[in-house]
Amino acid sequence: MIIIRRIDTSKPVNAALLNWLQLEIMPADDPADIAVGYWWVAFEDGDAIGFCAMKHSQKWSDTIYLHRAGVLPKHRGKGLQRKLIRVRVRQAIKFGMTWLVSDTYHNPASANSLIRCGFTMYVPTYQYGAKGTLYWRKKL
Repeated sequence: MIIIRRIDTSKPVNAALLNWLQLEIMPADDPADIAVGYWWVAFEDGDAIGFCAMKHSQKWSDTIYLHRAGVLPKHRGKGLQRKLIRVRVRQAIKFGMTWLVSDTYHNPASANSLIRCGFTMYVPTYQYGAKGTLYWRKKL
């Protein structure tokens, strides 16, 4: 059974776990700052198998940015990414947000998960990502 728990990133054990997950899942990327935003970890039989994060938009007060997520390779293809999106959708609704935004870069699996969760592509006024970044949004 998979359990997704929001975690307190100020606790050293949780910080170490999130940093480890980020390095395992995204070895080419620098780990994101876990002191920013809200973070969840997915567990299966007590083992961490994935994570996700979101933070308030710096531009819009009614918008949440889904800014980081990943699943360990041997646990991919089982719908966990969609579950991680849905947990953040529920939290954004609790916060009273109107929009969710995100982006993907050369990642069709993540793009398809966003589509299945009701996100659509859009072109933002300021395209902050590298060339080839796809931008996504969902109205709540």
